[in-house]
Amino acid sequence: MLAAVLYGQEDLKLETVPDPEPGPGEIVLKVGVATTCGTDLKVWRRGGHARMLKPPTIFGHEAAGTIFSIGSGVTGWAVGDRVVANNSAPCGKCFFCDRHEYSLCQDLLFNNGTFAEYLKIPAPIVEKNLLPIPQDLPFALASMTEPLACVLHGVARSNARDGDRIVVMGDGAIGLMFVLALAKGYEVGTPSEIIVLGGSSDRLAVAEQLGATQTYLHREIDDIPALIKTLTNGWGADIVIEATGVPSAWECAVACGRPGATINLFGGCPKNTNISVSTEQLHYCELTLKGVFHNTPQYVRDSLAFIHQHPALMQLMLSDRRPLKALGSAFADMRDRKVIKVAIEP
Repeated sequence: MLAAVLYGQEDLKLETVPDPEPGPGEIVLKVGVATTCGTDLKVWRRGGHARMLKPPTIFGHEAAGTIFSIGSGVTGWAVGDRVVANNSAPCGKCFFCDRHEYSLCQDLLFNNGTFAEYLKIPAPIVEKNLLPIPQDLPFALASMTEPLACVLHGVARSNARDGDRIVVMGDGAIGLMFVLALAKGYEVGTPSEIIVLGGSSDRLAVAEQLGATQTYLHREIDDIPALIKTLTNGWGADIVIEATGVPSAWECAVACGRPGATINLFGGCPKNTNISVSTEQLHYCELTLKGVFHNTPQYVRDSLAFIHQHPALMQLMLSDRRPLKALGSAFADMRDRKVIKVAIEP
């Protein structure tokens, strides 16, 4: 089969590799669509990921398609079923799984290789995170189940309440999905304001379509915390969600919160980076600084249901469709911020 193999930093090659064969408890998916992701972009630019993969390896982690073959012991599924598989599954047995903190599972299994004609789904994912796709939902939308599941996890952990004033820092796919989930009142009531800071006028226009009440180009603002205080009667935001993965933006996010605010540090920063936090501000303002990572089986299910409820709005995340042979140009365009997400069709 044809597959995209990552060898290192911005070193991605299309190669013919052996077709996968399902083992016990496994299935092989015929990929219908694989979507590009900001995490994939980071991995491509950095040449690897400490937890998800090590080169050389077949690349990509968002896909939807049909079951091509089934291993022994698999029940409840048939060849030809339309499915989406999360890129991970918790072990269900460790200290954290016993406490239903599945994203912290110490044996969290990751699966990569969606930028290919076929993808083998390991048994734990078949058991815990393989879902049927509604017949009226296109593969390209279903493929976004994994990133939206991470976002829904982030929303649920943000302590949001009805009427909150929320700042979202970042206008990539993750930041835009946060806007949509918040605007539709996932887990909580609808915020009174969703203020988005980003680097692209076009993407901020999409944020407004998704429910942002105010948008700003960050490079045009001299003092972002001062702006947020001006927009919130001098207090700061109730919740700040950082979705860029830049340490300086993490520090800015902390400065944008009011006393008692929750600061959701969602964007993954480069390894071995640090931020500075005022102990006085953290203590006397009773701030909650919260890191949120990945997703859980419940949010995977909620995500697919959410996409099915809001297909037209989720479609706004997809800038283009391209064949697998054009994957390199898709990542180059993501790097240059010409596209948000691209649907890759093997």
